[in-house]
Amino acid sequence: MPSHQSPGVEAARKAIAARLREARLDAGLKGHELAARCGWHKSKVSRIETARTPPTDSDVRTWCEECGVRDQAADIIAASRTADSMYLEWKRLQRTGLRRLQQSRIPLYQRTRLVRGYASHVVPGLFQTPAYASALLSAISRFHGTPDDTHEAVAARMARSGVLHEAGHRFTLLLEESVLRYQIGDTETMAGQLDHLLMVMSLPAVSLGVIPLTAREREMWTLEAFNIFDDNRVHVELLSAQVTLTAPSEVSLYVRAFTELRKLAVYGAEARELVSAARETVC
Repeated sequence: MPSHQSPGVEAARKAIAARLREARLDAGLKGHELAARCGWHKSKVSRIETARTPPTDSDVRTWCEECGVRDQAADIIAASRTADSMYLEWKRLQRTGLRRLQQSRIPLYQRTRLVRGYASHVVPGLFQTPAYASALLSAISRFHGTPDDTHEAVAARMARSGVLHEAGHRFTLLLEESVLRYQIGDTETMAGQLDHLLMVMSLPAVSLGVIPLTAREREMWTLEAFNIFDDNRVHVELLSAQVTLTAPSEVSLYVRAFTELRKLAVYGAEARELVSAARETVC
């Protein structure tokens, strides 16, 4: 395994190796027995299980077939394909500033038909005003010590938001009510952002739900922010990194979490009342 891999990538590779090893053990096979069944050199199983050699798609299919867990192959292949990019530290993504990161995401939003998102700390990027985005991105740049290209990054983020007005897309997003209360930037910035949210809620392609602070009998706890792109991909935002998930089982887990969180939200007039109430407290 290359020594320059990030801890997250290394952990992802080891997790894949561990899943394959567990499948072999559950099948009651020794390493050399599995190698013989697969028609491989006997050392190949050991190299894969110790994460020294990443398995190919064909290796995974053959392994799962011989271990009687064919249904697990798709998940393991998806995880293996994205292991090098599933956990990307912000310091790597932002090493030349924030503009390129913002621009790189535009094609993903343009080809996605249904974007589902959950925000627990800040207003989603698609719904941000230039002033709010500028305050937020400049704070992120300072915290991570990246080159300050906030102006260019904000322009790229606003360009990405243009997808809200393009045909063929739907956006279903959830906000914790606390997001409306966390002040990003000065008073004028926050007031403008809340006014903009009220406008965005009227767009035909947008469904915006707000989870009230008073939501009772909550069966889903507050989670990290995430976005689901169709049913193919999930981005999870951590303090240190962006995690990309494509394994069907992991994507479906976030879809299920989103479904549960959506039950807690209010929409339409009730949601607008919560935004308006937050707006009144700003000034």
